[in-house]
Order: sequence, then structure tokens, then C-alpha cells
Amino acid sequence: MDDAAPVNWEALDALVIDFATSENLIEQQPQESLADSPASPLSPLSPSSSSVSSSSSSSYHSRLIIRQIRRCLAAGDIDAGIELLRAHAPSVLDDHRVLFRLQKQKFIELLRKGTEEGRDAAIACIRTALAPCALDAYPEAYEEFKHVLLAFIYDIHDQSSPVANEWSEKKRSEIAGLMTSVLRAHLQAYDPVFAMTLRYLISIHKTFCFRQGTTSPISDLTERLLMEERDPPAVPQESFYEAPPFDEVITVDIQALAHAVELTRQGAVDSLRYAKGDLFQAFQNELCRTKLDVPVLDELVREYCVYRGIVRSGFVASAVDQATSIPSDGENSVITMHLDVSSENDVVVNSRPETDIEMRYASESTGNCEDCSTSEMQQPDISKLLQRNRNYTSGERSKRKRWRGRQDEQEYLSGVAYSACSKQDLDAVVARADIGGEHQGIEKQSTEDLNNTDDRYEIVLGIKDLAARGMATEVVEQVNALDPNFFSQNHALLFQLKQVEFLKLVSAGDQSGALKVACSHMGPLAANDPSLLKPLKETLVVLLRPHEEMLGKGLPLNALANSLQVAIGQRLGIEEPQLMRLMRAAMHTHNEWFKLQMCKDRFEGLMRIDSLKELETPLLSACSMLSSNADSSTQGSSQVTTSSSARLPEDGTSPAQVSSGEVCDESAILKVMEFLALPRADAIHLLAQYNGNAETVIQQIFA
Repeated sequence: MDDAAPVNWEALDALVIDFATSENLIEQQPQESLADSPASPLSPLSPSSSSVSSSSSSSYHSRLIIRQIRRCLAAGDIDAGIELLRAHAPSVLDDHRVLFRLQKQKFIELLRKGTEEGRDAAIACIRTALAPCALDAYPEAYEEFKHVLLAFIYDIHDQSSPVANEWSEKKRSEIAGLMTSVLRAHLQAYDPVFAMTLRYLISIHKTFCFRQGTTSPISDLTERLLMEERDPPAVPQESFYEAPPFDEVITVDIQALAHAVELTRQGAVDSLRYAKGDLFQAFQNELCRTKLDVPVLDELVREYCVYRGIVRSGFVASAVDQATSIPSDGENSVITMHLDVSSENDVVVNSRPETDIEMRYASESTGNCEDCSTSEMQQPDISKLLQRNRNYTSGERSKRKRWRGRQDEQEYLSGVAYSACSKQDLDAVVARADIGGEHQGIEKQSTEDLNNTDDRYEIVLGIKDLAARGMATEVVEQVNALDPNFFSQNHALLFQLKQVEFLKLVSAGDQSGALKVACSHMGPLAANDPSLLKPLKETLVVLLRPHEEMLGKGLPLNALANSLQVAIGQRLGIEEPQLMRLMRAAMHTHNEWFKLQMCKDRFEGLMRIDSLKELETPLLSACSMLSSNADSSTQGSSQVTTSSSARLPEDGTSPAQVSSGEVCDESAILKVMEFLALPRADAIHLLAQYNGNAETVIQQIFA
């Protein structure tokens, strides 16, 4: 499966920024709160930006507390876990089912010590805590209480004993996972939307590949990122195991939840009961039970943030302060850049500290050079190129944050490990991590390598920012200064830049200037590349009916900027981040999966997947829309966008569903799914064979 779906990278930027900010992975300015970011309105449950900020900050602190409680319980320190619960979520301990499980595990941990003191403490635990809880925890609790007493008799190393499972350290993980599920729902401390979206998309991707018998092109990432095991679910206070009566409204939610997060029907019923019938809350509860490898996720996010200019290079900022190898008279020290253009059309940027500026172009081919000797070739000034980038994009550069990582958790573990702390204590730890973050995470690399990497990203991001602002002339100048051969191998990109220049001139009323651009650049490019002839005609039509508002707002500049970043980055040896590859493949399988299901994804909006599908029209096609709609004031006042080719209509149907609508309706699909416990696609397939009659399908199956 090599197909990949287009993705709205600006929407992904917003999700990633929300994730990094919510997890406190990026440095905040003093006036910024923990959750202040351009993407903070992503919270699906918060009505305003101020409440989003407060809610996100509170959720972050709650997640830190939950992780610490989990570590305590997983390490067998039950008392520390209970103390943290009493300090931060005392009402959870009012549930005797939870308290019984905790006390039972505490009893085992006391016996595990193998000392006389531990044995005496275990007996005291039984008398004062475990036995009273067993009386009213749940119906099976008293039998479990009597069973666990066998741990007094059977040795911890006896694998054939009836309590070998109680001795297993796996029990620690189970109780830690259960408490994580309970606390997450109780404190509303869900992971940021991006983390949940990744879980959801990867789960669908793996299911789709398995059912279709195809090989995943991103298995190297998905296997490392999404773990197989899940935390135990939080169960409702009164869980009835008989199925509820068939009700179409209830059944829609049950089936949607069961198939979205791979639950049994009874599991979906219990999850909805625990969430008091709130489908979206139940979905988040279940989705967060699956585990992500946090270090792998953080590295994917950091790599993406550096590539997209959201954060500075991971080591560049700190290296500048510690660059002791640069001469002390740094004002006269500059970086010599060497651009080696190989026969494979890759540009290699090398740098070293020197007192003069020198540029060398080395090329194995001499097609466009009259004299290829580096000593006589006229060289552009790379320092001036970088300086122009900084002048043009100083505002964008100032917005880039410093990556700080998960320093809060490290400080929390080292400072108050396995002991109860107040919220004020936790706040103080977070504050200390903010202050100390400047001196951590420094990559030990030479100054030469640092400058090399920094300059590459600076050049690419500067050109991307210029293109996103519609500064086409400046982009062409800088790219030509960087690599005179670039546009000779990327005709379409140059044509699109000249389109932007043409349309801006038309918008400004300079029609003669626009025609000059068309004659000098766009015409020759179309003559050499027939695929550009149609866009050229459509661009020229705009000249007859200029519309300033349309021209000013309707150009898909972000798409052009992203294409330039990829192409120039590859020339400089900067590969696309792995997260982009993962998202393309996952979005493709999401589209294909719901084509098979013949329905709209009910959780698409909650997970912001719909925003990832909203794509700008490619610039080569935008002029067609401009020319045909230039006199339309309603369309001219909005951003020209289009959905991806696999985007489902807003009414929730798909082409396949429309074509099968005459054969079966939604109630019949639900009935077959419900009674036969079948996936939606299989239910539709069976109904199609029996003219959409659910009763006939069920009779035939049981006949």
C-alpha cells in the first residue's frame, strides 16, 4: 500500500503546538501561561480561550499527578499512592471497590518483603483495612479476600500455587493501569487532542491493513509508537451483564464506540454507563487506555517542530552560548558556506568559522557555467542571504520556541519521589524546571556542525516564510542566490511563484507589469512544459476581470510554501520528518476505512481529523476558480479551499452508501450488526445479498 493522502499541514501545526504546549514541552514566555498557544482553542470541551488556558493548565498538573501515582503503584509502594490519592482525589477512595483492590495489593506487597515486620504489618492490614472493605466492595470481594489469605501459606516462588497470580508483579501493572483509568476520567485529565488522534488513526490504520491483507508502509513507526497492551477499564458502580433492550438510538452509540476502539458490545455498554451516556467522553476514556511510547512520540514531535519552524533546532540555541571554539573577536568572524551541487542535484552546505566570507559552487556538470573554476566564479554572499532572511522573517523567527522536554517529571521524581505532595509543591517543582531548563538537553556537537545545521534550517524556513507571505520576487531571488540550477529542475514551482507575482500586480492595478511577468517568465515556462499551458491561460483570464479581494485572500500560498520547503530542503539534505510520512499514510487508510464502512466517522470532528482534510486548492488550479468566480462576492470573500478527494459529504454519506441506499437502510444495518455481532462492512455486504431485509439475513445465518 503506497498510497498517501494529502494533509493540511497548518492544521497539523495547530494540533502539534497544542500538544507541545499542553505537555509543557516548549519554553513559555514569562507572560504566557502553561496552555497559551495559537492552538489552545482545540479543546473540545472548553467554551472560551481563558477557560481553555485554565483547563489545560489544570489538566497538565493532573496528568503529572496521575503519572506519579501510577509509578508508585507499579513500584509496589501502595501507601505512597494512597497518600497521593488522598491529597489530590480523595473522593476516588470513597469507592470501596477501588479501595479494596488497593488494600489487597498492599497486603501482598507487605508479605513480599519476606520479613517478620512485613508479616506483622500484613496481618494488621487485613484486620484494619482489607477485611472491612471486602464486606461491601462488590459481590465477589469476600471470596477474593479469603483466596488472597492463601499467600500466608504458599511461597512467592511457587509457580503452581493457587495464589501465583496474586504474587505476580503483573498485578502491580494492572492496579496501576486501573487507577490511571479511574483518575483520568475523574479529573478529566485527558491527553492532548493530538495524542488521542494519533492513537485513533494508527488503530484504524492497523485494522485496515489487517483486514485488507496489505503491508503497512509505516509499520516501523506504528509498532514502536503504539503499544499493544491497554490499561484496565474503569467500570461503573453497578454493572449489569445482561444486554440492554434493543433501542436504535442507544445501539448507534454502542456500535460506534465498540468499532471505533475495538471493544466487545458489553465493554461498550459498560463504558457508556461509566460516562453516564456521554459517547464522546466514553470514547476518550477508552482511547486513552491504549499506551503510546512517550519518548518516541516526543522525538517525532520535536523533529516535526524543528522542520516546520515551530521550535528552534534542538541544540542550536544552547550551542550559541557555549561556542568557545569561535574566536573571541566574534564580530569579525563569519561562516564560510560551501554549496556543492552534485550530479544527483543535491546541495550540500558546509560551514566553518573564518574571518572572510567565501562561497564556492562545485559542480560535476558544467552545463550552465562558463567557467567552473571556484577561484574565478562569481559567488553570492551567503551571509547577506541569511541576513536578508532574518530581516524579512524576524517576526516569524521570534515566534520559535525552545524545546525543553519533560523536565517537570524528572524534577518531580527526583524531588518528591514516592511521597505525597500538595498542588503547591507540584507547582513549585514545575517552576524550578522552567528556570533550570536553560541548562539542560544540550547536544555535544562541534560548533562547525551546529552552524551547518542551523544555517540549513534558517535558509529553508526563511524561504518558506517569504512564500507564505506572497513575497514571490524575494523568494526567486533568494533561491537563485542559493542554487542557480534549482528552478531549471523545478519548473512548476517557478511558474507558481510567477503566478503569485502576476496576480499581485493585477490586484495592484499594474496590468502592464503583470503582462511583462507573463511574457518574460510564464510564457517561456509553459512553452517548455505543456502541462503549464492550461494554468497559463486561466491565469491570463483573470486579467480581464480583476478582483482585489479575491486576489488578496484566495491564493493558496501555504501549499506553495510547503512545496518549496520540501523541494529546497531535499536539496540541502533536510529530509521530511517521520511524522509527516506517518500522517499521510494514516489519513489515507482513514479515508479508505470509512469508505468500506459507508458512513461518516462520528469522532472525526472531536479528533480534529476533519481539519486535517481541509486542503487548499493547488495554485496551478486556483486561477481556474479565480477566473470563473471573480465576479462572485460571496466566494471572493473567503479562503479558497477544497476537501481532499476522499472527504465524505457533510451529510455523513459516502458514494458507496448512496449507491447502496436503495438496498438497505441504517436501521437494517444496525440490526444485523447488533444481532450477529458483525462489523458494519460485513453487515452491509450481507444485506446487499438479501435485498436489504435484516430479518431474512438473520434467519439465513441461523438456519
